[in-house]
Amino acid sequence: MILHAVPYLGRRSDLPWIVWLHGFLGSHREWWAFEQDFHDWPQLRVDLPGHGGSADVQVQDFAGVDSALRNTLEHYGIKSYWLVGYSLGGRIAMYHASRPEPKGLRGLVVEGAHPGLIGDAQREARALNDARWAQRLRQENVQSVLNDWYRQPVFRSLNRQQRAELVSLRAQNNPTALARMLDATSLACQPDLREPLSQLAVPFHYFCGERDDKFRAVAAELGCSLALISGAGHNAHRESPAAFSAALLTLFRHYDL
Repeated sequence: MILHAVPYLGRRSDLPWIVWLHGFLGSHREWWAFEQDFHDWPQLRVDLPGHGGSADVQVQDFAGVDSALRNTLEHYGIKSYWLVGYSLGGRIAMYHASRPEPKGLRGLVVEGAHPGLIGDAQREARALNDARWAQRLRQENVQSVLNDWYRQPVFRSLNRQQRAELVSLRAQNNPTALARMLDATSLACQPDLREPLSQLAVPFHYFCGERDDKFRAVAAELGCSLALISGAGHNAHRESPAAFSAALLTLFRHYDL
């Protein structure tokens, strides 16, 4: 199983690939605006299962997503790479980095992503919540569902225009495919990755909007290197793209140039 992805060869074949992983409801287009900022690096913008060009790709769990990601990296001949993942993409990146033998992984950059819930009560509550969203995606008008999705507390930094733009953009996805992916990758189903993340042999960096209080607390708990993106909430790379790009470029130049 191979995921749809868009490659960009870059100017320097000696640099590791940047593999971009979008969040829930997104697609590879999420990262298109950053391609030229990193023109030296080869890049791969991936559509996760249930999204964009991978809408028909079905997985059962995180292991299935990771298997598809590994197959995709092999398909494109990628042997040295950084993972950059936002929200769901960040959770998949952390899972991938925590599994055995990600031989070519050079480092991990995670934006606003959770390492996993602790305790049955938290998992049960999240499972119920995500099951309700999945049911709504299957049964209701997708724009109505998305309007409510982007009114959740984590997105409170969005203004009315930003919310409307996101709803219009995300409504292009297949809601049934999204529901399947939500079932498979609910935070309730994700293992707690804190211990393996604390033992990573590669660099681990966390990016977060300065107004994203929830995930600033998560980053502090993880104790990894933190870059705060000024003027941004949960979706920092979209709300403050110039600041996000500058911070990421500084990081990559530190390691790769």
